[in-house]
Amino acid sequence: MEVFNVRRFILASVLTAVAAFAFVAVEAPPAAAATACESECAGSTPTPAPSYSPSPTPTYSPSPSPSPYPSSSPSPYPSSSPSPTPTPTGADSSGGSIGGLANQRFNQMITNRVLGTVLLGVNEQVNCSNCVSAFGSAGSFSAGIHGRKELTNNLSLLAGIAYTQYSEGGYNITSAPIGAFALRYDFTDWGSSRPFFDVGTILTPWEKARYTRSYNTSLGPVSVTSSTNAANYAVYGRAGWISRVSPRDEVAASIEVWQLWQRVSGYTDSAVAFNPFDASIATGTDRTSLVKIGGQWTHLYGSNIEANINGGWVQSFAGHSGIVATVTGDGVVVPTMGNQGWFEYGGRLGFRLQKGWIVDLFANGTLGPQPVGNTIHGGVGLRINY
Repeated sequence: MEVFNVRRFILASVLTAVAAFAFVAVEAPPAAAATACESECAGSTPTPAPSYSPSPTPTYSPSPSPSPYPSSSPSPYPSSSPSPTPTPTGADSSGGSIGGLANQRFNQMITNRVLGTVLLGVNEQVNCSNCVSAFGSAGSFSAGIHGRKELTNNLSLLAGIAYTQYSEGGYNITSAPIGAFALRYDFTDWGSSRPFFDVGTILTPWEKARYTRSYNTSLGPVSVTSSTNAANYAVYGRAGWISRVSPRDEVAASIEVWQLWQRVSGYTDSAVAFNPFDASIATGTDRTSLVKIGGQWTHLYGSNIEANINGGWVQSFAGHSGIVATVTGDGVVVPTMGNQGWFEYGGRLGFRLQKGWIVDLFANGTLGPQPVGNTIHGGVGLRINY
């Protein structure tokens, strides 16, 4: 019985060993295969598994990265602002230009007077027969009619009217009707050498005027031309001596005293692109007094040519500018008008076409420093004696 048990024990042990060996044999190939596969997979995929740092994930700034394409939205970075425009200087020059306006207006008074004296026969004999003359002139455009009429043996009326346009030294008169008249008393009963007297006036009640004001600034020059209205008035008295030195020659010397007024309406600078120191001119009246010492000579050449020359020295006094200007940066500016002196001249050459019909060539002007300056006004006329 024990032998059987031993044999059964041995047999059981052998069967157990065989079963264990068989189990190991069945399980071994898959493990080897897994190991081999693991080695092959490791060789075909060389990238190692990422390792992570224990530091925290970094955060990014909210500033956007620049786009490669232009964007209409404003840049988050401030752009550089443009440099400010420099402030111009030149207020003193602008204020000084008001003196230039005063000079223009003084010249205007003198030119208006010179043109008016043509209507009073400045280029004709002191004593002659009744006549009427139509004329036109250039240099300053003028067209009109004038003449004289004997009221008595001693008293004559001189009168005329004209339309003129003229400019000089920065101003321009585009429309100026001028009227003039005077009375002349000639002591004809005293003989060939005698005194004579004139009293008269020149009236220009309305003119269209343009004045130019120029000044300099640190950013460049400025020139402003403005328009307004003006009027001129003058009265005068003249005392002289006439002498008929021959049947062909008449000479005369005289002294004249004038009072001139000029009324100019107020205005402001016209609009221009650049005028940092603009000005406003108030309505005002310019005035001046004049004294003239002069003479003339009239001569008849043959029976058909008549010549006249005349001239004299003129001195102004008691001048006053009516300009009161308010200038930006310079305040109120009131220019002064000093006394002036100049020479006035005139002449005429007459051609007698037939009895009583004469064609005249004439010229009048001034010679002197500014603001009067050197001027000339010439023209032609047809005169009829009756």
